[in-house]
Amino acid sequence: MGIISIDQVDHLYWLGRYTERVYTTLMIFAKNFDLMIDADNGIYQNFCVSLDIPDIYQSKEDFIRRYAFDDSVPDSIISNLNRAYDNAIVLRETIGSDALSYVQLSIYAMNNAAKSNSPLIELQQVMDDLLSFWGIVDDQIDADQIRNIIKAGKRIERIDLYARLEIERSRLEREVRRMIPRVLRSGMKYNENSLNAVSSLILEESLDYEGLITNVESIIS
Repeated sequence: MGIISIDQVDHLYWLGRYTERVYTTLMIFAKNFDLMIDADNGIYQNFCVSLDIPDIYQSKEDFIRRYAFDDSVPDSIISNLNRAYDNAIVLRETIGSDALSYVQLSIYAMNNAAKSNSPLIELQQVMDDLLSFWGIVDDQIDADQIRNIIKAGKRIERIDLYARLEIERSRLEREVRRMIPRVLRSGMKYNENSLNAVSSLILEESLDYEGLITNVESIIS
């Protein structure tokens, strides 16, 4: 791994995964926010089933507040954002203070959203801050390996989430095409069989979402 320690590799990989997890789940949460408020049609229950997270919520209102903002809930958006920050803070010298600052700003925006009765503007700011973080990664991190590790984690997480949510094939195919070279160039140890399985599964006539989830989760052990 050259000058990158095993611990740094792990932190970089999970920084990519957690920032993506927050971005995608928050995007879907925001998209369905008004529907969850206006109707009781099982949206949040289906969301929990799709992501394989426990439905510990008493109502749609309870879900809206706690899934987004309760840091005592391990699967909440804020808990995953805090995990992203925990990885970023130990990587300050590796990713730079500008990249770290955007993860910090996303937490500030999330805390502001928690205080609001209409949090969608602040939640959009969280997503914008994460997009800025990824832009800084591209623009200011010179080491190819560091960028590739972060983006391998990001793409693996996105494929995992998209498969769980049964996103259309074309979007999954695009993410698989973008994920494979990142993994190959990252220098991380990876499961070649799982990587090949993901490449094959995405081309099958009948898309096996469960098989895709199992294999993408096994690429990096």
